[in-house]
Amino acid sequence: QGQLVESGGDSVQAGGSLRLSCLVSNIDARYRRLAWFRQTPGMERVGVASLGLINATYADSVKGRFTISKDNAKNTLELQMDNLKPEDTATYYCAASPGTSSPLEPFGYGIWGQGTQVTVSS
Repeated sequence: QGQLVESGGDSVQAGGSLRLSCLVSNIDARYRRLAWFRQTPGMERVGVASLGLINATYADSVKGRFTISKDNAKNTLELQMDNLKPEDTATYYCAASPGTSSPLEPFGYGIWGQGTQVTVSS
């Protein structure tokens, strides 16, 4: 089924930047949509950014601060996070979908990584 492995999580001060990376290995070509989700303890997993063949979709809370991209040479999905806020603190997950009408909803994604922790202090 393939594998997704996230890296790049860290602890930073508010206003700082981080770049998350997700190594995409042996994923079936049908899984053409890749996305980043995040989750805090006791809360549901929520979509942050999703990348299809043509365009990207962002959650309102991260628009203008986060950028999703794919590095085809490295076979990685990237998430550049700028102007980080304490409310961005969460475990961030990479996910793959064969296609969904709701790119920021987790139900359309069938392959998930193990997560990487991002902590933003004020």
